[in-house]
Amino acid sequence: MDKYVIKGGNPLVGEVEIGGAKNAALAILTAAIMTDEPVTVDNIPDVSDINVLLEAISVIGATVERIDRHTARINGVTIGSVSVDYAYIKKIRASYYLLGALLGKYKRAEVPLPGGCNIGSRPIDQHLKGFRALGATVEIKNGNIVTSAERLHGAHIFMDMVSVGATINIMMAAALAEGNTIIENAAREPHVVDVANFLNCMGANIKGAGTDVIRIRGVQQLHRTSYTIVPDMIEAGTYMFAAAATKGDVLIKEIIPKHLEAMTAKLQEIGCEVEEFDDAIRVCAKTRLGKTQVKTLPYPGFPTDMQPQMSVVLSLANGTSIVTESIFENRFKYADELMRMGANVKIEGNTAIIDGVSQLTGARISAPDLRAGAALVIAGLAAEGITVVDDIVYIQRGYEDFAGKLRNLGAEIEQVREEREIMKFRLRVG
Repeated sequence: MDKYVIKGGNPLVGEVEIGGAKNAALAILTAAIMTDEPVTVDNIPDVSDINVLLEAISVIGATVERIDRHTARINGVTIGSVSVDYAYIKKIRASYYLLGALLGKYKRAEVPLPGGCNIGSRPIDQHLKGFRALGATVEIKNGNIVTSAERLHGAHIFMDMVSVGATINIMMAAALAEGNTIIENAAREPHVVDVANFLNCMGANIKGAGTDVIRIRGVQQLHRTSYTIVPDMIEAGTYMFAAAATKGDVLIKEIIPKHLEAMTAKLQEIGCEVEEFDDAIRVCAKTRLGKTQVKTLPYPGFPTDMQPQMSVVLSLANGTSIVTESIFENRFKYADELMRMGANVKIEGNTAIIDGVSQLTGARISAPDLRAGAALVIAGLAAEGITVVDDIVYIQRGYEDFAGKLRNLGAEIEQVREEREIMKFRLRVG
């Protein structure tokens, strides 16, 4: 299994370009099969989640052409099956977007229950509630979600809880339903807006995305388009927090600063210098940072996907910080690994109490999930000595060329497979 080996202690300095949003790309590439005409999607991140999804789309019969590393052309006219094979989809949670896309287009779908990172319970009841409101029958059979309808009709749907996945799934199905649909208490995340914009480019009629009320007027069919995916706010945030943890100075480019406001505010609060430009942001940390309190919330609140990275920064801050996780109950699994590096973290229910230490030290640690894995890499970059991060397959699900981009900022990090490669790295860096 591949792993990262890191020699910490170097402040990250330089510029880094951010790729397309993984979470937007997963939904947009799925929605691309909803027309029988070719759709070209650009700024796709080259990460394992995307590659698994494109293979799954190909297996059900869609034509998938990789024009280059970040561009794909998809045509759903050749789809021959609405049943998705578990073998192709078990690794990623975004499998459930095929439900909304196939149900909207073909009025039936059979998709395995989703996989992905084990960060806590993520029920799909809001997805199924929405499909039923649109007139579909939904059953769980042999580990699959099976849904069908003679016709889909518009409905007024109030979400019991804010759910990005359910909002997108219902939006896709409703785009090809008869009549008008209103989704209340809808998720407001930038990738929800991006999916709505993409569907509208294909001829859908969706208004209100980015607010908590989305209105959809169903259309009979969708058509071809070309589309560029929005920048990844979580990738951008990860490099912002890496700059903060290592006392670095990094310009993060090709971003939308508005999407990063919750993270920017916290970095400024703890003592970082943050400078915003039209499509870039500069983060500079010259001295030891201070304590704060953080609570994860749906957008525009502080994102749960940035909570582990924030905790790493606060583990090196001056004072006691409180981090409250209100989205996923299993999101503190990285705490044990961080404590192996010398952090002082105490978990009480959904809260982490972090007493900042002056220095972390290198250790052999494992990535428990995607975002926690990235956070532990940041910890290794800030630590004294050598850190080895195992199970980086999780990190590769959502970060393109993570080690390469970090090296360009001055990090000493390599992706290795064999133990002897770790020894060579140790000898080389001293």
